[in-house]
Amino acid sequence: MKKLLVLLMVLVTVAGGMVFAAGASEVAATGSDLITVGYSQVGAESDWRTANTESFKSTFVEANGYKLIFDDAQQKQENQIKAIRNFIQQDVDYIVVAPVVETGWDTVLTEAKAAGIPVILSDRMMKLSDDSLYLAWVGGNFLKEGQDGVSWLNDYVKKAGRENEDLNIILLQGTIGSSAQVGRTQGITEGLAKNPRYKLLAKQTGEFTQAKGQEVMESMLKAYSDIDVVFAENDNMAFGAIDAIKAVGKVPGKDIIIISFDAVHEAFNKMIAGELNCAVECNPLHGPRVAEIIQILEAGGKVEKIMYVDEGVFDTSNAKEVLPTRKY
Repeated sequence: MKKLLVLLMVLVTVAGGMVFAAGASEVAATGSDLITVGYSQVGAESDWRTANTESFKSTFVEANGYKLIFDDAQQKQENQIKAIRNFIQQDVDYIVVAPVVETGWDTVLTEAKAAGIPVILSDRMMKLSDDSLYLAWVGGNFLKEGQDGVSWLNDYVKKAGRENEDLNIILLQGTIGSSAQVGRTQGITEGLAKNPRYKLLAKQTGEFTQAKGQEVMESMLKAYSDIDVVFAENDNMAFGAIDAIKAVGKVPGKDIIIISFDAVHEAFNKMIAGELNCAVECNPLHGPRVAEIIQILEAGGKVEKIMYVDEGVFDTSNAKEVLPTRKY
């Protein structure tokens, strides 16, 4: 790719003007042929994000032919922009970004393009004036995830014989402007709007964290006396909501139906306990898929612009069976 490997052997001039490649094998052995990847991660706001980070760290190791330069942006876009510029200065081979929000990236990605460094997006998307500023995107289909959550609710209501019952619904949103929030919110709100029995009382960001999810749920329980369903746009906010619901003497999963997104290990424990009704999967294991893209590019091949990871929907009926197979 952009970075040229040092293939020229050291030519040593000896007496009589003879030129030979003495020490060539030593040069080849000491010269690094690792593929350097600069990875800017959103932060460590959730169990999902921790698993996502570990997927990259365990994939992009020297044994696999990589050198990983990792940066935790701590939920700040300015930190990510700084990290990307540092990657450019360090002359990495590839830049991978899980963007905090969708907008505001054109300038720094133009700098990466000018430097000849391919950019791969992971998890969240960017809204750019020029899509050629990034090579490929790997992640979940957030719109479909939201739609799948509503579809699960539709089936649940039908099986429970509650089709003719009005349901009051709260939506705990993720970080506003992030791809996961935008897609899931759209899928959920559009799906709910199709059923006149569903009433969306309020929606508010819990910033994808358990503490903020609990805080927002506490305020919702004070504002609304009759909440039937909670959609939490990630598991950690759902865990916070569960704690808030318990604190007011209600039974999560029974008195209030809870649907979350990500389907991390602890979500399965909550479903088995009956406290969480449904978890829509968002597969965090992006490292191997990004490595696959890089290997195809290194071999001179072409890759798809958009690459979704496989995802499923789980609930109390299958959580116990599925849990032993979970990798995150």
